[in-house]
Amino acid sequence: MINKTATTNHSKTMYAGLIMSLLLFSFIFSFNQALASSVKELKSQQIDEILFNIHTYYVDDLALQNSQHIEYSTQQFERLYSKLDPYSKYLDEHELTALFNNTNGHYTGLGIEVKSIKDKITIVDVVSNSPAKKAGILASDIIISVNNEIVENLTLDEVATLIRNSNFSDINLTVQRQTSKAYISFNVARTLINLKSATSKVLDSGTGYLAIHTFSNNTLQEVALQITAMQNYYDDSLKGLVIDLRDNPGGTLQSAIAVSDMFLQSGTIVTTKGRFFDANKTFYAKRGDVLKGAPIVVLINENSASAAEILAAALKDNNRATVVGNQSFGKGSVQSLIPLGNGDTALKLTTAKYFTPSGKSIDGVGITPDVAINQTNLSQNNKAVIIKNEQTKSTQQLPVSNLADLQLVKAKQLLSMQ
Repeated sequence: MINKTATTNHSKTMYAGLIMSLLLFSFIFSFNQALASSVKELKSQQIDEILFNIHTYYVDDLALQNSQHIEYSTQQFERLYSKLDPYSKYLDEHELTALFNNTNGHYTGLGIEVKSIKDKITIVDVVSNSPAKKAGILASDIIISVNNEIVENLTLDEVATLIRNSNFSDINLTVQRQTSKAYISFNVARTLINLKSATSKVLDSGTGYLAIHTFSNNTLQEVALQITAMQNYYDDSLKGLVIDLRDNPGGTLQSAIAVSDMFLQSGTIVTTKGRFFDANKTFYAKRGDVLKGAPIVVLINENSASAAEILAAALKDNNRATVVGNQSFGKGSVQSLIPLGNGDTALKLTTAKYFTPSGKSIDGVGITPDVAINQTNLSQNNKAVIIKNEQTKSTQQLPVSNLADLQLVKAKQLLSMQ
């Protein structure tokens, strides 16, 4: 068994210095996201270290054998491991690298996001400037096979493994296009993809539109640059801003706090609570509002989660923004990355629950919008079409079907009334 005294001191040092607080979330599975490894291949020393960290840092007090003379069998350990929430995972070397890449806004992959819809592996988004985008793959395409292997009875994890472990640099994807029901085959190369976590467009009447797609280590800088660009377009401060957090699955806690602080003069941003002392923190806004009090409308939907919910709640509860859309996902826990062994592997462990400025836990509940408007998800392409039409000087109009973003229309209406 491990030396618990030595490990306690070591773990406190790790928590203070090396642990990164994360809000990584995967209700929409992306092929670049890390997968949980099988714990069956772990060695006894690794199991001991994981057990200690669960006992010390996990948000809930799970029953562990306290005596250092009683060792867990593999079966006992697997049963305990299965009691952890779905966001807690052991990460091997490759998975840890993938996680760091995601947090830093890049990864090696195809550039598609998928989820299981009616038992079909469906592409829900295609990253701009990605190999998949250039090949012609579209959102709503259904994956039929990967390298000629049928995926009908496979899970998302198994499909991702097929792509990740392929011996070929080019991946053959056969998809069914819903518009024609035809099968189309694509050869797509895995390449390094740099992700933009924020994009923007200018609207009319001095207002701006800011879409935050995820929260990475680069998001604060990207948001600041996007706002500056919009203000430079008008050569003045923005008169209002729409912040679109729809389909934003989250990201890092620090990024969510920093972006929230940009728009607040004072008040609580978020509070975290856990069993370990350092997991209990309250984060406050500092003086300075980049918009100088101009009104804000935040758009959310059922796929807005974790860090996106922190930003939405911080602006809503501090009466800084009106929230429009659907009830958000409700992911109210904080994961921390705890290095294991020599640091090549790690434990991503839920160490705290977070609470909104009003003191509410949104875990499993979500954020209730101020103005509820149900709407099917819009792809980024549709959002771009809507914004493009806003700026069109020609009298020619785009198809009405492309303009059915009722939530954005309502956001504009609310801003015009303030």
